[in-house]
Amino acid sequence: MTKRYWNIHLEEMMKAGVHFGHGTRKWNPKMAPYISAKRKGIHITNLTRTARFLSETCNLVFDAASSGKKFLIVGTKKKAADSVARAAIKARCHYVNKKWPGGMLTNWSTTETRLQKFRNLRTKQKTGQLNDLPKRDAAILKRQLSHLQRYLGGIKYMTGLPDIVIVVDQHEEYTALRECITLGIPTICLIDTNCDPDLADLSIPANDDAISSIRFILKKLVFAICKGYSSYIKTP
Repeated sequence: MTKRYWNIHLEEMMKAGVHFGHGTRKWNPKMAPYISAKRKGIHITNLTRTARFLSETCNLVFDAASSGKKFLIVGTKKKAADSVARAAIKARCHYVNKKWPGGMLTNWSTTETRLQKFRNLRTKQKTGQLNDLPKRDAAILKRQLSHLQRYLGGIKYMTGLPDIVIVVDQHEEYTALRECITLGIPTICLIDTNCDPDLADLSIPANDDAISSIRFILKKLVFAICKGYSSYIKTP
């Protein structure tokens, strides 16, 4: 894996609040190597280590995107939902930013069936076929379409399991993380001071509560993914 420069500065990270952890009473002892201090009852993440892990992760996602790998970004916290969607769309990644549909990956055949139904309903809506139905039937199908759009809209173009999953909040997305572990799908995870760094394949110590911190990390990863995809040449 070639080392590259990703323009990651400690001053920017501090401004984004990447270093703020949870209260000292709410911490996982496994996070001790990633904590540099305690301040006013909260743990402070070691930003030098965060910068190193983030840089290594950017190298990894760049290489993965360069070879055409597919990403899924998962972040369902209400305040992070819009940022997750914007980041994923910009990087041409799949995403889940509403409630995680249990079994979405481990029961992929069921998910495929739901996606096919979603695509069929979208086609019928676009071609005006729903308007030709009786009002009651059309209303039922439109409600179904709205529900599917809410929960599957970010993965509507997925045709198979993702190659890499990026998890914004380990605790919030624990079900998704466990599904990835079960299937052996590599994971990249933001880990706050109350997280377990052993659960993900690649962890980035960072504040997973502040939206500015989440945006900062996603911005760097998205930039690396976009650069990787731009250098991807599809072989015939």
